[in-house]
Amino acid sequence: MATGPDRRLTESGIEVEPVYGPDDATGPPECPGEFPFTRGPYPDMYRGRPWTMRQYAGFGSADETNRRFRTLLARGQTGLSVAFDLPTQLGYDSDDHLAEGEVGRTGVAIDSVDDMARLFDGIPLEEVSTSMTINAPAALLLLCYELVAAARGVPGDALRGTVQNDILKEYVARGNYIFPPRPSMRLTTDLFAYCAGRIPHWNTISISGYHIREAGSTAVQEIAFTLANGIAYCDAAVAAGLSPDAFGTRLSFFFNAHNDLLQEVAKFRAARRLWAVIMRDRFGATSPKAQALRFHAQTGGSTLTAQQPENNLVRVAVQALAAVYGGAQSLHTNAFDEALALPTERAATLALRTQQVLMHEAGTTATADPLGGSWYVEALTDELEARARELIERIDELGGAVPAIEAGWVQEQIEESAFRWQREVEGGERVIVGVNRFAADEPERVELHRLDPAIERAQRDRLQALRAARNATAVEATVAEVRRIAATDENLLPALRDALAARATIGELCGGLRELWGTYDASAGPR
Repeated sequence: MATGPDRRLTESGIEVEPVYGPDDATGPPECPGEFPFTRGPYPDMYRGRPWTMRQYAGFGSADETNRRFRTLLARGQTGLSVAFDLPTQLGYDSDDHLAEGEVGRTGVAIDSVDDMARLFDGIPLEEVSTSMTINAPAALLLLCYELVAAARGVPGDALRGTVQNDILKEYVARGNYIFPPRPSMRLTTDLFAYCAGRIPHWNTISISGYHIREAGSTAVQEIAFTLANGIAYCDAAVAAGLSPDAFGTRLSFFFNAHNDLLQEVAKFRAARRLWAVIMRDRFGATSPKAQALRFHAQTGGSTLTAQQPENNLVRVAVQALAAVYGGAQSLHTNAFDEALALPTERAATLALRTQQVLMHEAGTTATADPLGGSWYVEALTDELEARARELIERIDELGGAVPAIEAGWVQEQIEESAFRWQREVEGGERVIVGVNRFAADEPERVELHRLDPAIERAQRDRLQALRAARNATAVEATVAEVRRIAATDENLLPALRDALAARATIGELCGGLRELWGTYDASAGPR
């Protein structure tokens, strides 16, 4: 064991030996596609099913984002991933005074089903897999998508994609929540049940460790807190009368990919192994599809630097390689300029080309789990699994993920890790190239994407025109029905669909539920 200045630790505090051998770890006995799926959820992995190149995009108006979608698809992207603006994520219409200055800035503004129709104009929904990064109002955005498809004659069983729908990580790490945790969990499980009957091939949740890692967690915490949230969703689904073997096949996960290449590979392998055992032993799932963890990965936004931004091209390539060698089912690669602004078209294309080079030139699709059997990778996998299991057991002692979040325990653990990381960077113990070492005297000049201020005015005008043209009496009746059902145990999504079809807006429906359920304050709880 190394000591003193020769001692090396991963970012999760795992000590790394100078060399590993057969006494340090043994490879998993199973093949890819076999329980507990350490080596991947499918027997031949990318030989039979290459990962989906799903670039995250959204800004300004639905029309502008539609143009970016079409460009990326024309350049070889194989799936869509929608970024929504902050007002949409928080359930406010674009003409709400709280939305002023934020419309279209961090994603696309969607106020109604008509905006969703413009967003996907000319895009064949029956052919493209779509992911939507939306949480608190996830049910509403998915229903808008379903309504757009139905208007085009596309049935629900032809739609494929994922809605993030992971509200617990919003309380933990991201902050874009609306309602208190328990009614929010009700919306989540209502969506599970609704999709089972109407959109059966849709992934009803993407349980997200990405934002937990972005908030400053370690790799161990990312695994543990994400899977603990997954356990809470499964508990809620079982309590609602749903079968683990049924809803388990539609669960997906969303992980971060950071710079420590081999630790990240081991992280993904450890997460799969843990989840398979959880689904079998805690929930009694017998279906291999319900036991096998499938995940989307995104390269680490928090690792990108505003200083020497072209260095981010290298960081993204390393992180993407970790995701691929770790067995991701889909992948988003960040653009090199995202620490400065929304990506330009050139930067977004370079990010896509990074994936294409890895897929078509780097030999990454030739064999499943190519690093399986590496003594170092196997030792890291075992250690990450063991440490994550310990954290999950601690959360169990606190009553599960929801009580642990309500008590602030999970948030405190992440804050401590984030503080420790920042202290190491500022003290020079952890090197960030171009920031605290190898810095440049002059900043690099980079062309940035600029939003047109007229976009916000145009979005407000469209919304006012919709309100003037719709049947106000019908809208009021459907919104009243939503409020009635929200006070019962009935599934809320059919009533929400009817209201959206009548041209009720996202903000109006979320506002009605706010009045009934209240909102959540991280410092004070429900109010």
